[in-house]
Amino acid sequence: DLGEGSDLEAVQDKAIRTGASEAHVDDLRQRFVAEFVGPALQAGALYEGIYPLHTALGRPLLAQRLCEVAEEVGADAIAHGCTAKGNDQVRFEVAAQSLSPHLKIIAPLREWELLTREDEIDYARAKGVEVEVSRAKPYSIDQNLWGCAIECGEMEDLWVEPPEDVWRMTKDPTAVAAGHTEISLTFHRGLPVALDGEVLDGVTLIDRLNRVAGAYGIGRIDIVENRVVGLKSREVYEGPAATVLHLAHRELERVVLDRETSMYKDKIALDFARIIYDGLWFSPLRESLQAFIRHTQQPMSGEIRVKLSAGLAQITGRRSQYSLYDEGLATYSDGDTFDRTAADGFLKLYGLTYRTVGRVRRRED
Repeated sequence: DLGEGSDLEAVQDKAIRTGASEAHVDDLRQRFVAEFVGPALQAGALYEGIYPLHTALGRPLLAQRLCEVAEEVGADAIAHGCTAKGNDQVRFEVAAQSLSPHLKIIAPLREWELLTREDEIDYARAKGVEVEVSRAKPYSIDQNLWGCAIECGEMEDLWVEPPEDVWRMTKDPTAVAAGHTEISLTFHRGLPVALDGEVLDGVTLIDRLNRVAGAYGIGRIDIVENRVVGLKSREVYEGPAATVLHLAHRELERVVLDRETSMYKDKIALDFARIIYDGLWFSPLRESLQAFIRHTQQPMSGEIRVKLSAGLAQITGRRSQYSLYDEGLATYSDGDTFDRTAADGFLKLYGLTYRTVGRVRRRED
């Protein structure tokens, strides 16, 4: 349970009915938020600058727990249902190789002659395995607390707008009630700890924010992205809470971090996002980058106010005891403490290289 909202007791029963000797169901929501979502939010990790990585963040935890259970029961192999051209096979298998390199990995969909999603649906029904998808709606949907991913079906045509029935977490932004609502988010060391002044655990805060922002249609993403295996894929995502929290967290960093650290961290964010997307969560590089990110988040405490309206989240206020914003330096009114006489010497030195270049170019002309 990563917060997908499924009836996991029914899933467990289905596993036994279809031949499993044991079925393990665990509530991993707190672990998911603390060990995976939190660090990704602190990093500002958005794949290709857009995707909040909810599926990519869930996979390493599922793989980790899969290996733990395999070790607990004395299994010598694990299996997954990923296709041969998806990202998730990479995420599951590289994670498993990193954590339990002695385990054999079995991937039936790379061996069986089931070449299409329709073939898979027909096979499952012929074997008495219940599946929610149909030939009419062959969508692949993966949902957890951090967001939802939807693909396949008519959405494989890049010109077709996603049908309204694919969305699970958000209302149609064009159909929501007029008006807006304002919320405040409190952060401590880069992690959200309170919503509208009410201290909440991470799972509860994200769940509540999903409902509030989702009601305004915030968090819909429709992109063509570059998969690990080399092909491009049209992906449709929802992430109401993720969208708002990333926006608020980045604004707090603008207030608190110095210019050089902020700009360098933007570069690290891209690398960190790609590491997650590429299934390398358990790599030494992720651990090393996270140490840098964790250090930058030490002063990242404060409050951000956000206005929510139809399909839009907008920052309306920010404050922090660690703010580097100095009103005396910033103001153009009374109380200005900026030494304007220092600008003359600064500009002479700052522009010295280009003054020299300009002189040389004039000689060449």
